[in-house]
Amino acid sequence: MPTIDSDAHVVESIHTWEHMDPSEREFMPQLVRPSGDGKREFWMIDGKLRGLARQVINTEQFQELSERAGRKMDTPQETREMENIPARLKHMDELGVDIQVLYPTVFIEHVADRPEVEIALCKSYNRWMADIWEQGKGRLRWVTPLPLQTIDEAVAQLKFAHEHGACAVFMRGIEGQRLTHDPYFDPVFHEASERNMAIGVHIANSNPYICDVLSQRNGGGAFWKFRLSNVGSFHSLIMNGLPQRFPNLRVDYAEAAAQWVPFVLKDLKRRWAAHGKEFPADAMRQFGLYVTFQNDDDIDYLIKYVGEDNGLIGTDYGHNDQSTEIEAIRNLRTSGILNEEQYRKITWDNPKALYGL
Repeated sequence: MPTIDSDAHVVESIHTWEHMDPSEREFMPQLVRPSGDGKREFWMIDGKLRGLARQVINTEQFQELSERAGRKMDTPQETREMENIPARLKHMDELGVDIQVLYPTVFIEHVADRPEVEIALCKSYNRWMADIWEQGKGRLRWVTPLPLQTIDEAVAQLKFAHEHGACAVFMRGIEGQRLTHDPYFDPVFHEASERNMAIGVHIANSNPYICDVLSQRNGGGAFWKFRLSNVGSFHSLIMNGLPQRFPNLRVDYAEAAAQWVPFVLKDLKRRWAAHGKEFPADAMRQFGLYVTFQNDDDIDYLIKYVGEDNGLIGTDYGHNDQSTEIEAIRNLRTSGILNEEQYRKITWDNPKALYGL
């Protein structure tokens, strides 16, 4: 039975930025390592540190993380940074995965204040991914980040990305000073609809001020600033009528797990009733909304709310955090929670429909 990993990642390397035009080379990110810290490297972009580039971690440390977490998390550096595409494909074979949908890493947070820098970064990333897609022989599809500060350029890059294997547009629950449903983004939603591409709202937040506030004294976790911004995006997208404006648009909420879906749908039902409207029982299907499960979600219960046709599963391949489970697809099958038809839908039919594969 073929399978699709609906949320895998690439981890950017210095080679990601070598696709910039000569006139944009001044904007190339640089890897920096803080003095006295030999285990972490960060991106320096336009004079500012812009998030963790990589942790210098060996196989034994990865295995220790996996043991503590109770799930397999380790991936070779050459495969997560896409330095060896045949090795990545071989690892997918070992995991029983036929297709991976690849999300970025650095773009999970704000990357650039200046629009011209954001344009150069996205352009180089998208050219890099176009090359990876070509080497992947149809097995490595991807989600394109766009320079959303400059909407015309964003649409132009969307067109390029689609022509080179991208199946979705990467968005964050908070996009700078705007929310996901803002009419400012309508040209992107229109072009994605016309090209049968999805919108992948991954756990992320590109408002630096909000990220700073929500990172205070919480143990270093990203639950509030990343995961809950996804939950709010889902709610406001429906409340503000984006599905009605773009009835053919499909949107997935990735890596935020799914236990929140019943809570949000019940809240929406009450709010719609207060406006004299009846909230549809099959809202996820009717509004073209999908959600990516984690194996420790109560999936059999969630299907009652999400529906059998609107749930996916991903491995978070390439990362090593609370969302990562490299063998998630195999573990889902052996869990005994789902029947064969439900398993096939979550691991093949639903992502195939979402991403227009």
